[in-house]
Amino acid sequence: MKLKFFAIGVGAALAFGACKKDDNGSSVQVDQQLQEAILEASGGVGPTFYTLPLSNDYNKIPQDPRNPLTAEKVELGALLYHETGIGLNPKQTSHMGQYACASCHFASAGFQAGRWQGIADGGLGFGVNGEGRIPDPSYDPSELDVQPIRTPSAMNLAYQEAILWNGQFGATGVNAGTEANWTPGTPKETNNLGYQGLETQAIAGLGVHRMKMDETVCQTLNYDALFDAAFPNVDPSVRYNLEHAGLAIAAYERTLLANQAPFQLWLRGNSNAMSEQEKRGAVLFFGKAGCTSCHNGPSLANMEFYALGMKDLYENPNPVFGADANSDANLGRFSFTGKEEDKYKFKVPQLYNLADSPFYGHGASFTSIREVVEYKNKAQKENPAVPDSYLAEEFKPLNLSQGEIDDLTAFLTNALRDPNLMRYQPLSVRSGHCIPNNDEQSKIDLGCN
Repeated sequence: MKLKFFAIGVGAALAFGACKKDDNGSSVQVDQQLQEAILEASGGVGPTFYTLPLSNDYNKIPQDPRNPLTAEKVELGALLYHETGIGLNPKQTSHMGQYACASCHFASAGFQAGRWQGIADGGLGFGVNGEGRIPDPSYDPSELDVQPIRTPSAMNLAYQEAILWNGQFGATGVNAGTEANWTPGTPKETNNLGYQGLETQAIAGLGVHRMKMDETVCQTLNYDALFDAAFPNVDPSVRYNLEHAGLAIAAYERTLLANQAPFQLWLRGNSNAMSEQEKRGAVLFFGKAGCTSCHNGPSLANMEFYALGMKDLYENPNPVFGADANSDANLGRFSFTGKEEDKYKFKVPQLYNLADSPFYGHGASFTSIREVVEYKNKAQKENPAVPDSYLAEEFKPLNLSQGEIDDLTAFLTNALRDPNLMRYQPLSVRSGHCIPNNDEQSKIDLGCN
C-alpha cells in the first residue's frame, strides 16, 4: 500500500495565494519593479532561477548521482525519518523507541526543532509546537542527545552539497580536497563513502542520534518489503542497514521543498499571491538590501560561509546542554577545515518557513525575524569573542528605513512561508508510534494514543 500524506494540494495553495490581495489591488508598478530586481539578481535568468520544483518532479530536483530519486525510495525515507521505532540505542532503556529524526526536524516547525536547542534521546514532551520538549530529569546532561549549536532546517537541502553549519558532511563540492579532515572514528569519517552532504549526514546522523537498522529491526517493523522496492539492485546481505536507511532518508529530504510559499506562487504567475508590502520587501531583498549577495538561488542560500559576529548557543538565556565557551562549534567552518581564515564562519542558511521556529542565528540569539533584519541593517556584531578582522566584508550597514525594515520582514515572514508542510508528514509509521516523539508526555501533548 502506498504511503498517504496530509495534502492540501497545489490548487488549494493557489486559492490561498489569491486571497492575499490587498484592498487596493495588486500594483502593476511594484510587480514590474520586482521582475526587474529578480532579473538583475539572477544574472539575467529571471523567475525560473528562484523557482523550486514540485516535490515529485524528481528530474528537476538536484540529487546525488549515486543516490537517484525514486518514488519507492522517497516513500521509505519519509517513514524512516519519522519512525521512533528505530530509536533503539538510547542512553537509558526507558527511552527505547521514543525519538526519531523528526524529533528535532518536524514539519510544523519548518523542519526545525521549535526550540532553541533540539533534544532527541533524553527528551520529554512536545508542547504545542516543540517548545515544550524538556530534558528527562533522570538523564545526566552529558547523556542527552543534543548539539552545541542551533538545529538547522532540513528543508530545501537539495540545493546544498555540504551539510551542517560548518559544512563538514559531504565528499564533493566545497569539501573536495578536505580528506585529511575526515577524522577516523568520528562522524566525519562517513565522508569516505563518497556521497554528497545530504546523504552523508543522513547516514552519519542515524548513528550519532542513536538509531538502529539491520535485517532484524527491518523485519520486526515490517520495512523489509519497502527496502526491497527502494533498493532492488542492492545485495540483500547489505540492503537492510544504516547506509541504505540513510540513503532513503536523504532521498525524502531532497523532496522537502517549500514550493507552495506565496513567493513561489508569484514566481509561477499568480500576481496576487503576495501582498503589496511583501512585494515591496521582495524588491528590497533582491535589490537595495543586497540580500542576494549571500541568499540566492531557489533555496535563497548558497554554499559559502560568513562571519557575522552572532552569539553562540552557550550564551543563550534559556537552558542549554553540551555547549560552552570552549565548544568547537563556536568556531564555525574552522572546526572542520582547521584553516585560520575559516574561523567564526557559518554556512548561509535557507530562508523558507523561518516563522515556524522562532529562533535564529547559529546560537539562537534572535527570537524574531525582525530582530535579524535589524541586526543586519546595523551591522554591529553582538559577539565580542569574534575579532573585527574576521567579520565578512558583506557585513555592513544596509541603511534601510524603519518602513523598509517592516517591508523586508513581511516578505521573509509571510511570502517565504509554505503553509502546507504537513503534506510531507506521513499519517502513520509502521511501528504505530506517535510522530515525532513517542514518550508519554509527548503522547499527551500530541493527542496521540
